[in-house]
Formats: sequence, C-alpha cells, structure tokens
Amino acid sequence: MFSPLENDLFSLAVVCYLAAMVLYFVYTVRRQEKTGPAFWATALAFAFHTGSMVVRTVAAGRLPFTNMYEFTSLFAWGMALVFLFFERRYTVKALGAFVTPLIFVLIGYASLLPKEITPLMPALQSYWLQFHVITAILAYGGFGVSFAIAVMYLLKEKKSAADKNPEGFAKMLPDLKMLDELNYGAIAFAFPFMTLVIITGAIWAERAWGSYWSWDPKEVWALITWLIYVVHLHARYTYGWKGHRAAWMSIIGFIAVLITYFGVNLLLSSLHSYV
Repeated sequence: MFSPLENDLFSLAVVCYLAAMVLYFVYTVRRQEKTGPAFWATALAFAFHTGSMVVRTVAAGRLPFTNMYEFTSLFAWGMALVFLFFERRYTVKALGAFVTPLIFVLIGYASLLPKEITPLMPALQSYWLQFHVITAILAYGGFGVSFAIAVMYLLKEKKSAADKNPEGFAKMLPDLKMLDELNYGAIAFAFPFMTLVIITGAIWAERAWGSYWSWDPKEVWALITWLIYVVHLHARYTYGWKGHRAAWMSIIGFIAVLITYFGVNLLLSSLHSYV
C-alpha cells in the first residue's frame, strides 16, 4: 500500500525540483552571480525526496528498488546527490540550469508510474542486488551530470567560435577548459561504480539464475555503456581526446545509459524488466 506520508513527501519533492529548475533558469538568463535560493530549493527537494524513500523503505521492509517507479525515483535521487556535490564543490552556477531539468523529467515520469508496494520476488531477495542497485544509482547519477556538463561545453564552444567575447547566456558558462575537466571529473567519479554494477550484477545473476552472464538485453547494454566510457577514458589518456570529442563521448554514453534502463525495460523482453 502506498503511504500518504510518502505521497506527501514525494509531491513536495516534485514541487521543489520544479521550483529549483525555474530559479536556475531565471538566474542564468538574468546572468546573476548568486544562485543560493536555487541551490537550496534543490537541497530541500532532495531532503523531501530522501524522506519519501525512507518512509517507503520502512513500510516495505526493504530498499526501494524493485520496480520502475522505485528505480526511476532513485535515478533522479542519485543525479540530485551528485549534482549537489558538484555544485557545492566547484560552484558552477549555470550547471543547475542543465541538471535540474533532467532530474525533474525523471521524477515527473516516476510520479506517473504505479506506486503500490509489492513483495519481493525470489530473484530479488539478495544483498548482492542491493549493492548492484546502489552502485547503479551513483554511476547513472554521475553520468547524468557529465551529460549536462558536455551539453554546456558544446554550447560554450559554439558561442565562442562565433564570438570571441560571448555575451548573454554563454557568458555565464565556465571556460571550456574548466568544463572539460568537470566532464572528466564526473565520469571519473561514476566509472568505478559502473564497473561495480557489472561485477555485482554478475554475482547476483549467478545466485539467482545459476549463470554469471546470459547475454540478457540489459546485461548487453550495460556492457555497451561500460565500454563506451572505457573508450572515453582510454582515448583521453592515450590519444588526448579532450574538449569537443570528450563532450560528444559523454553524450553518447548517457544515451546508452538511458537505453540500458528505459529502452530495455519498456521495449525489450528481459530478465531485468521488473527493475
């Protein structure tokens, strides 16, 4: 049964994420240096969001990761967590205008999904699955932030090519070198967790189905996603792929993330279709 308290907290989170998105847009368009209210609106949304998941965890007697609603909500939560860290650590004021729309779309989509708490099916009753999902949340959150930074990079690059001293919105964006380093930092944070996603998923699969790897569509797309970021990091260190190329690799990688989760769950038959 869906708890009224969880519903209230979740609804407040949605409203606050929307408010944060609007505030970031307003501050960025007006080129205002101080975006404190937008940051704290995001932090408040994150607090309500966390509260809703805690209530669901207590009500269900398990972590909330067993259906589309729960994991989509966690996906948004993980992206918000990584964003808040990057915003606080690096103070990139315009980043919120690119990340909060992604968070809002995810949590908005989650709000439309069935929210009933259901018992765990046997294949999900494993602590390895808990590690698998936790690492996936952090990996996907980091890759989502890297995607937003990559879009910022390409916009800044385009404006800078047209005008050596860009004004307006482009002026709010950090310089290209900083954006490139932030893009790399987000991927460097997320990639080890993505590696753990593959490893813990294989161990869970062996415990649940007796095989470490069965070429299930979700396994295949998770591997493709991992390989894209391997190529990204390898090309950066070996061939000096930075800037423009790195930004496009980040975008391609995040598209693979979305296919791994949404594409497989909604379009393909998979052993993982229930998560």
